[in-house]
Amino acid sequence: MDVHIVPGVKAKDVADAHRLDLLHQQEHGCNCMTYWIDEARENIFCLIEAPDKLAVEEMHSKAHGLIPNKIIEVNSNLVEAFLGRIYDPPNAQISDEGLKVFADSSFRILLVTKTTDPVLLKHQFGDNKAGELLNAHTGIIRKNILQHGGREVEHEGGGFVVSFSSASKAMACALSILKEMPDSVSAQIDLKLAVNAGEPVERSEHLFGETIQFASNMCRIAKEGKIAIASSVKELIADDLFQQERKYFLNLLPQDEHLLKLLFTTLEENWQDADFDISDYCKGTAMSGSQLYRKTIALTSLPPNSLLKDFRLYKAKELMRKRYYNIAQITFDSGFTSASYFTKCFKKKYGLLPMTYLELLH
Repeated sequence: MDVHIVPGVKAKDVADAHRLDLLHQQEHGCNCMTYWIDEARENIFCLIEAPDKLAVEEMHSKAHGLIPNKIIEVNSNLVEAFLGRIYDPPNAQISDEGLKVFADSSFRILLVTKTTDPVLLKHQFGDNKAGELLNAHTGIIRKNILQHGGREVEHEGGGFVVSFSSASKAMACALSILKEMPDSVSAQIDLKLAVNAGEPVERSEHLFGETIQFASNMCRIAKEGKIAIASSVKELIADDLFQQERKYFLNLLPQDEHLLKLLFTTLEENWQDADFDISDYCKGTAMSGSQLYRKTIALTSLPPNSLLKDFRLYKAKELMRKRYYNIAQITFDSGFTSASYFTKCFKKKYGLLPMTYLELLH
């Protein structure tokens, strides 16, 4: 998938450019499947089967000269899950010139939910009770996805990613989930919800990568019984809905969002570096020690050193789930310098030893 940023772009112009792409696609081994255009946001996203990025650039260059601003590799099933289609919409209008003209935006509102790791739930409650809790959670969420016209993109046991084309429907779904989920279930699985909005291709190499990542980070700071909502989403929902239900919302201001992105982007870039410490964290965020401490506590309820340690522990758990089986290797790959200290921190945070977690996992 590629993105073109074109000031003043119009649907008819994109339809004409797509026609030219179709004329040249075979020369470059490409198959131009479809596109999305948002005139208000002045962007175009093209979905193309191609041997490599260069072939896409050369095809566009020869067809009409519009070189993509960015190209990422995507899975067509994932594209369909997020955007609802991978070919042109069947109801597209045909112009007098024979062009298939449509203005279908790729901008999506994403509801991201998080729960306690299912492995940890099973360790804490046993298989049967953990299964009951997760099944109750999953049933309520899937019922509401269906009722509110969402599309389930991902479900990895510990939460969902759900795509909506409407902010009001996304918020209605999130509110309904929150209100229907029994308190006993929410508390025991530590349910967190966040709603963010964005485009499929930004800086990340993953589809909707930034949007999902920021929503996941909002889940980290969401309080029990609250839905964290990005400022971009609040702008899209009716003010009366926000006012009526505001007790359920954690409404992030733009300055809060900037700080949250800064804190977690710095951690993402440095968590594996064992030499990265709080003084480096201060440099990375351009804050003094007292500023970093005060702002981090206010936003995350954790001091910077705890936030860094918890982030490394979370990443260590991710490494175990993906490919690692050696505790010593996990220790150093997650930024810890001592296996004994890593084991102590892991046990304190999650209630079991890293080796026990690995055994339960595999």
